[in-house]
Amino acid sequence: MVIDYALLGKRLASIRKKRGWTQERLAEKTNLANNYISNIENNRSIPSLETLVKLCEALEVTPNDLLLGSSQASDTYLADELTKKLRQCTPREKRILDGLLSLLISERDR
Repeated sequence: MVIDYALLGKRLASIRKKRGWTQERLAEKTNLANNYISNIENNRSIPSLETLVKLCEALEVTPNDLLLGSSQASDTYLADELTKKLRQCTPREKRILDGLLSLLISERDR
């Protein structure tokens, strides 16, 4: 597989901007320099695997999101995996999980 680093940089910038983050904020979250973030986004630097992981962790995306732009596929995959696991649960376990999810969502929305 050939990695298109120009496209990776565009995806990085797009995801960062969707979160309303500046390059400075992403740099702070990843412990990287502002100008290095800029260089990645503008295809002047190629990020190492370690840097790619830091960026993904900070932005809460998968490497596929940055490398392949496949966030919808990863969302679908996760939903499918959760559905498979949910089917294996007992009714009691499903009620517990429903309560936990409701709690998580209400905490997030505060």
